Amino acid sequence: MNPVAGQTLEKAGAENFPVAPFFLPAAWRDDLMAVYGFARLVDDAGDGDLADPAATAALLGVEQRPPATPSAQSGPPSPEEASFRLALLDGLERDLDRAFETALRPADAERPRHPLMRALVPLVDRHGLTPEPFRRLIEANRVDQTTTRYAGYDDLVGYCTLSADPVGRLVLAIAGVSTPERIALSDAICTALQVVEHLQDVAEDLSRGRIYLPTEDLERFGVTEEELAASSATGAVRELIAFEAERARTLLDRGAPLVGTVRGRLRLLLAGFTAGGYAALAAIEDAGYDVLARQAKPDKRRLAVKAAAIFAKGR
Repeated sequence: MNPVAGQTLEKAGAENFPVAPFFLPAAWRDDLMAVYGFARLVDDAGDGDLADPAATAALLGVEQRPPATPSAQSGPPSPEEASFRLALLDGLERDLDRAFETALRPADAERPRHPLMRALVPLVDRHGLTPEPFRRLIEANRVDQTTTRYAGYDDLVGYCTLSADPVGRLVLAIAGVSTPERIALSDAICTALQVVEHLQDVAEDLSRGRIYLPTEDLERFGVTEEELAASSATGAVRELIAFEAERARTLLDRGAPLVGTVRGRLRLLLAGFTAGGYAALAAIEDAGYDVLARQAKPDKRRLAVKAAAIFAKGR
């Protein structure tokens, strides 16, 4: 495997849910890992987490180079760093165009330059994918360069339609089971998973200058940004996290019937995705909703038990 791609794909094991579990057919695993690789690459570009951003820029033909003085480890990126990240995202979108052009016109199109983009080409051809969900994931990371606060819950959910929902839609498309009803249920699950991840990562996100907890909720519970920067959560912060966790649980409950609409190994995969959200919520609850003292990570045994129960019940 290309080392550039390998470093990105190695992060799959840290996710709340199984990205491409062993029980899937090899072709499905490869396709899901290709989608994950794209999403991880775009997120790393948007977060400044690429192992070698200058090399990635050169590979993509991006003329702009990273700032001579890197941004500090904590806090929002400098204007120069944000500008470089936006240029990288533009370069990735151009490479995405190359991937789709190569799938449609293999004889004369310019091949994508990044190995993780080249991995998308057979998927596009095999499953008739469209560029829209991939573009949404790129756009979410553009938003991250310019938006660091969300006034209300609806604003946050709107962001999740860019950052999370496209992944579920791609899974349904790869499995060949997309319908409007299933897409709506998938969107609920994916938005819930994104909200849960934001709850787990409050401290990490704040270190990047971002707060994904709606401002109206901070005010409702009397939580200040200074409290979110503390080493442990106050009572008010715990109440806020419990409130947001219940919202995520409601979304998971709404979307979980998706599992019962499919059969076989796809049913098990979707049960795993959904169980990952419930297990992460359980970890947050077990921590007393103190997500500042340590990151609440789901217990793998609890995740497996929950996935088996969802698989059996179909929700």
